[in-house]
Amino acid sequence: MEDFKLFFEQGWTHISDITAYDHILFITALTAIYSLRRWGVIVWLVTAFTVGHSLALAASVLQWITIPTALVEFLIPVTILLTCGLNIATAQNDEDAPVKNLSLKYGAAVFFGLIHGLGFSNYLKFILSEQDSLFMPLLGFNVGLEFGQLLIVAVVLFLNFIFVRNLKTAFRDWTLIVSAAVAGIALVLSIETGYAFFVGE
Repeated sequence: MEDFKLFFEQGWTHISDITAYDHILFITALTAIYSLRRWGVIVWLVTAFTVGHSLALAASVLQWITIPTALVEFLIPVTILLTCGLNIATAQNDEDAPVKNLSLKYGAAVFFGLIHGLGFSNYLKFILSEQDSLFMPLLGFNVGLEFGQLLIVAVVLFLNFIFVRNLKTAFRDWTLIVSAAVAGIALVLSIETGYAFFVGE
């Protein structure tokens, strides 16, 4: 149980650290297209992301899979760009409109979670190097991450409520503004990490 608590704190600290903003950007993009009324959909999407994240972490720590760090660092902002692009392409005025292609979105969340999980793998390999068992540390780390991710979701939904309900911003405009802002940052990250990967610097 001590291992669980320790690694829960590690996971929570890692996601809440502002220097890990690529992860924060992804969760923001994932949430931007939904209102508080769709909290159930958002929770399942974040959970699907965490499932992919957990599988990648376990596979990497157990050395079942090895992918160049530079490639992973490039792919992470690409997943953010793709999520923002999907938001912009499907933005709706009606926040109560039926959510379409949920199975596809859950699948994409799992796949993107795999990529983001690989981004944490080197960090985890280092802190797990002296652990006899991996189960409780990995469980604690991922539960801590999930807790942090849901906190980010809560912040985004609160801002959504302020702008859409109180300041009367159109729901579609909210989606477009948040997604475009996140995409702009992700584009810069993609260029920087892409240059490092393709050029090798």
